[in-house]
Amino acid sequence: MRRNRCAKILTTLGPATPTEDSLEALVRAGADMVRLNFSHGAHEDHRRRYNMVRAVEKKLGRTIGILMDLQGPKLRVGEFDGGKVKLETGATFRLDMEPELGDVNRVQLPHPEIFRAMEVGTDLLLDDGKIRLRVEVVTPDHAITRIITGGTLSDHKGLNVPNAILPISALTEKDRRDLQFGLDLGVDWVALSFVQRPEDVAEARKLIAGRAAIISKLEKPSAIEHLNEIIELSDAVMVARGDLGVEVPPERVPILQKRILNACHTLGKPVVVATQMLESMITAPTPTRAEASDVATAIYDGADTVMLSAETAVGQYPLEAVAIMDKIIHQVENDEHYRMLHDNRRERPEGTASDAISAAASQVAATIKAAAIVTYTSSGSTTLRAARQRPSVPILCLTAEVKTARRMAMVWGVHSVLERDISNFDEMIEKANKASREEGFAQVGERIVITAGVPFGTPGTTNVLRIAWVQGDDSWAE
Repeated sequence: MRRNRCAKILTTLGPATPTEDSLEALVRAGADMVRLNFSHGAHEDHRRRYNMVRAVEKKLGRTIGILMDLQGPKLRVGEFDGGKVKLETGATFRLDMEPELGDVNRVQLPHPEIFRAMEVGTDLLLDDGKIRLRVEVVTPDHAITRIITGGTLSDHKGLNVPNAILPISALTEKDRRDLQFGLDLGVDWVALSFVQRPEDVAEARKLIAGRAAIISKLEKPSAIEHLNEIIELSDAVMVARGDLGVEVPPERVPILQKRILNACHTLGKPVVVATQMLESMITAPTPTRAEASDVATAIYDGADTVMLSAETAVGQYPLEAVAIMDKIIHQVENDEHYRMLHDNRRERPEGTASDAISAAASQVAATIKAAAIVTYTSSGSTTLRAARQRPSVPILCLTAEVKTARRMAMVWGVHSVLERDISNFDEMIEKANKASREEGFAQVGERIVITAGVPFGTPGTTNVLRIAWVQGDDSWAE
């Protein structure tokens, strides 16, 4: 199950992928991780999908990471008499706390904290930006707005408040219940929706307490103002272009995407590009040329992972979507311009022994034309440092921790293998030799570069670099 590419594919499970067979087909086509979207479905639905992933993982002998995506504080209006209304441009429209069914004059907005964040002149976006309101009067329990852009508004449509830090936690009561359920299941990653400030990540980290890694979804302009702090507190970041594209002008989204990717690469954190990557494949068997270019651009820009949402959750062509994404990544990574871009943007290592060893491993592997870099790790830090250097050869991650192996499914260039802890240098090279051959990364007579930390099994102590010749029959030579 070795991939002939470095960037990873994250697929969302849903009604379009209901069985183990359908999931197995996605993994064989190129899926490296799966996403459980907790905005939809009951806990038992997610439990069934979780068990399905673990069954396929066992069958294929390849670790598969599982990401739970929390819904977050999605703001929604109430219900209308008749289910929907037509709002006319120029008319006034009231948002209030009253539970009665709405009409063309008013509707419930059951979020009192939002009224405290509004000011006269604040723009409100409804239904993913299709309708725009401007606040003219605001009190603690209602707002009178002018309809700037009208349209049809139906029950429970979302509301966004651009350019405002809302006085709400990134974790709702529903999120907290979902989080406990997901952690008890054993998910590998937790995605925090609508992160606004570093404190949102810190709050989640206290609750998660190391049981899963944290990925912060950047979909609020206020998060960009605290970009580096949020990245440093997170284990990874997602460029969530759906809601981000609602709250900022669409022409700014590509610029912010590049800015976020560059910041993540500088700070050594994995980054996912998500939303509408192959949107037309929900109903079509092939993507548009623009969509193919969008995926390619994310790969050129250094994304660790690209994500499919509705394409594999509810789309008519989930397998085809994964397969074409796999082909696009493969084509880009075999373009000489891609390697030139990565060589030019390679980050200078930090002034630590661990970073120096990782940077040296990348340079040595290129100089001697090694078949692979083999990293021994317990926490994943050694492997993450190797991936940050974007080496010209694959990274083989050997770890005794299944949790670490599954988390590495999101990281650029990494192929994980479960291996028991080692106790000496001879065993280190012997196991690296065997794994690189059995996993299809090296042949007899080729060389591999090995990094590890001494004392063995101690997290965060990357301080050893070795070069070994790959030989048969588990023999080896330095």
